[in-house]
Parts: sequence; C-alpha cells; structure tokens
Amino acid sequence: MRLARRLVTHLLAASLVFSGMAQAAPSALIGTEQAAIAMQAVAPSETHARLQTALDRADLAAALQARGVSQTELRARINALTDAEATQLLAQIDEAPAGGDILGLVFTVFIILLVTDILGLTKVFPFTRAVR
Repeated sequence: MRLARRLVTHLLAASLVFSGMAQAAPSALIGTEQAAIAMQAVAPSETHARLQTALDRADLAAALQARGVSQTELRARINALTDAEATQLLAQIDEAPAGGDILGLVFTVFIILLVTDILGLTKVFPFTRAVR
C-alpha cells in the first residue's frame, strides 16, 4: 500500500512538472532602445488632457490636499497611465453619481426601521404592530 502511494505521488509530481514545461510560451526580450522609442512615441492623449484639466479645479485640489495627495504626484500618476487605463478612468468618473444615491439610502433605512418595528425591537412607526 505504501509503495503504491509513493509511486502514484511520484508519477503525479512528474506529470505536473512536465505539463508545466510543455505549456511555457517563449517570450522575446526587447532592448533598451526599443523601450525608449516606445515611451517617446506615447504622447499625452485627449483623455490624459481631460484628466489633467480636471485637476485644475479648486475644490478637487483642496480635497486631495486634505487627504495628503499632492497635485504633482497625481499628475505624474496620470501621465503614467496607458490610453486604455485613462479612458476607463474617465468613463468611471463620467458614470459616477454626483451626490450619491440618496433615494436608495433613504429607502434602505425605511425598510430597516420597518422590519425592526415589526419584530418589536423599535417603535418608530405608529402603523406597525409588533409580532411579540
């Protein structure tokens, strides 16, 4: 029994090692010159410019300063974003609600208070009767 278990363990380990080697994809290295050319070719796009102009707002700058983030650090991070990342960030900013979903919050609080009234834990609403 012990010999069979060891044999199966060794076969399993060998198959995992060799299957990992067979699936390894060859990757080519790029030179320093190619990387430098690629970095120079990437010019700030329109999305980067829109993100940079958003930083010029006084209220946003004050909020960032209050959280300990400097504008120079944030501008450097925006410049480091790829075009796809900058586009995704702009889409998230455009889709974000301006003041949050206050109606959803009020409805959630109402439901919680209603359930606790029905269970007899609170007495907020006069139109409910406790189950207890």
